[in-house]
Amino acid sequence: MRERDADFREFDAGYLDEARAGMWADDRAALASLDLDGRTRILDVGCGAGALTEVLREESSATVVGVDADIRLLAGVEAADALVAGDATQLPFADDAFDLVVCQALLVNLPDPVRAVREFARVSSELVAVVEPDNAGVAVESTVPTESPLAASAREAYIEGTPTDVTLGSDAQSLFESAGLSSVSTRTYYHAKLTEPPYEHRALEAARRKVRATRLVDTRETLLAGDLAMAEYEALVEDWKAMGRAVVEQMRAGEYRRAEVVPYYVTVGRV
Repeated sequence: MRERDADFREFDAGYLDEARAGMWADDRAALASLDLDGRTRILDVGCGAGALTEVLREESSATVVGVDADIRLLAGVEAADALVAGDATQLPFADDAFDLVVCQALLVNLPDPVRAVREFARVSSELVAVVEPDNAGVAVESTVPTESPLAASAREAYIEGTPTDVTLGSDAQSLFESAGLSSVSTRTYYHAKLTEPPYEHRALEAARRKVRATRLVDTRETLLAGDLAMAEYEALVEDWKAMGRAVVEQMRAGEYRRAEVVPYYVTVGRV
């Protein structure tokens, strides 16, 4: 597992909403090992805009507390009983303050995820759980032939250039073992995002961003931080824009379909 020195990466609420759209909407079986019915106090670390917080509220009668380092995101969280600004590696809570401490897509953004898991264990009296993706395992299928290979190329460059381990979900058990947690178990949840007619506003905006290669422009420094040369980056941007135009054309004809599947790993350990 790769670890690099880096600052925590910040995201806006719009990005988080798009990335988590539809997550846990139909299938929550992978959360069974969290024993949500039996919890009394739950801490959602790095709660962001509150996507997982809402699920925790719906699936339990526990007191649910959300904590995030970005106070701007906390303003949009409605499901928590309490919200606190705080760092995942220095949680502002006493030892054993909760019987479940959980996070979703947080550790992939931290330079020292083991330190965070140790802190989760400190404030939990029973369980620690993390829901983390393996971004190397993302699969994209599209009716535009160039979209899948271009997405794979951009993803490979992004993983190589990102200063944190965005693939750690499948290997989160090793983090738990390093943090001294026992009874580690892992379940897999596949977050599928489907685009098909009739197209929602979110899908239309995504197509417009493809035409502008917004994703590649916004992550330019990260893409170039790996092995991607400037000429390769510029060629990727032009190919991405052409792909975007093809997406728009297919949408106008009502023919565009896209499926993206992101594997998440729900890893649970006992303090």
